[in-house]
Amino acid sequence: MPHRQQGVGTFTGIMAEIASRLNFTHRRLLRFAPYRFLVSLGHSHRFLIGVPYLWLTLFFLIPFLIILRISFTEAEIASPPFSNLLAWIDDGLLQITVNFQNYMELWEDGIYIHAYLNSVKIAFFATLLTLIIGYPIALAMSRASKKWQLFLLMLVILPFWTSFLIRIYAWITILSPTGVLNNFINWVGMGIGLIDPNSPVTLQILHTDLAVYIGIVYGYLPFMILPLFATLIKIDDTLVEAALDLGSPPLKTFWTITFRLSLPGVLAGCFLVFIPAIGEFVIPDLLGGSNVTMIGKVLYDTYLQGMNLPLVSAISVILLLIVLIPIYIFNRIQAKQFN
Repeated sequence: MPHRQQGVGTFTGIMAEIASRLNFTHRRLLRFAPYRFLVSLGHSHRFLIGVPYLWLTLFFLIPFLIILRISFTEAEIASPPFSNLLAWIDDGLLQITVNFQNYMELWEDGIYIHAYLNSVKIAFFATLLTLIIGYPIALAMSRASKKWQLFLLMLVILPFWTSFLIRIYAWITILSPTGVLNNFINWVGMGIGLIDPNSPVTLQILHTDLAVYIGIVYGYLPFMILPLFATLIKIDDTLVEAALDLGSPPLKTFWTITFRLSLPGVLAGCFLVFIPAIGEFVIPDLLGGSNVTMIGKVLYDTYLQGMNLPLVSAISVILLLIVLIPIYIFNRIQAKQFN
């Protein structure tokens, strides 16, 4: 049986031979211009920067331009179910037909304006509630010992192991008038004598704005905690200790040092919650019902009722522009701080 060191030496020799052959092949291929061009791309910073731009172009810009084009067409019973923007007519002339009726209908119909405003309101306050709840959790996780941080992170990520739809259906069982929460309150109230057994309490939480807030905060809370934790864990604790030693009150120390240094995580978490929440469909449909109008539900219902793809595209374009406003404000704030 060969000695262990002998086996390691044989393996090292084989790897050295393979590396030598690859180096020889690389030098031979450098004679060809296409190969030299590919190698130069790999060493260029422009190539590394261009990869995310290529990704955004393929999976964001091009789909958005397609939706934008469809929004300026008219609905037709055909395949595709919308008219053409460009059409060749006699004498080789190119006719461009742009239809603004879809956007005018959004402005004239009050249901769309109400849906947009209600979506922004619910998304804003849900993001604020998520920040208020998630910040103390992230701060406690960052102050915990190293051996507990991984376990706490796993607890935050644990809900993602279950289907999002199943978790929202579970909230229907909890919040319904005959659900777990209502039965628990009646049981406790009857036990301490505050509720008459003949007239139990019936909570009307399901199909209200409160139920939608609960669903959004529960569903998107990890997206707030994770960036906050990643920012808070990098803060130097000696800065806080120095401020306390110099006589700064704990609340002022938290506001001037901890919170200010964690602002990148706060902004990242708010964007990760606000942007998907404003176009949320599942939560308002299941927990809000017909009493809560958000633009995601209106978009879905509009397409099902009339199969009007141009109008649905116009709704999507306006929704995207609304989402871009906070992103633009964030970039302006970042630019001022950098300057």
